[in-house]
Amino acid sequence: MTELKICVGSACHLKGSYDVIETFKYLIRDRNVSDKVEIKAAFCLGHCTEAVSVNLDGIIYSVSPKNAVEFFDKHVMNSVRRL
Repeated sequence: MTELKICVGSACHLKGSYDVIETFKYLIRDRNVSDKVEIKAAFCLGHCTEAVSVNLDGIIYSVSPKNAVEFFDKHVMNSVRRL
């Protein structure tokens, strides 16, 4: 199971973590990987200046609502393929 931890702390919330989460939820359904990807909220990943912080496979990425689809297709789907 690929685990996506998305920060919902103050800085990330203000920069669109809700929109990123909603985009990821849509993409999980659309890409038919709901049995392989799990979304979890996190309350601070320690990278507040780079918000929205997303932890995937132990690596922290900066994701915005504008690049969430690109991030998902590139990084999350690659992680799923390795399972």
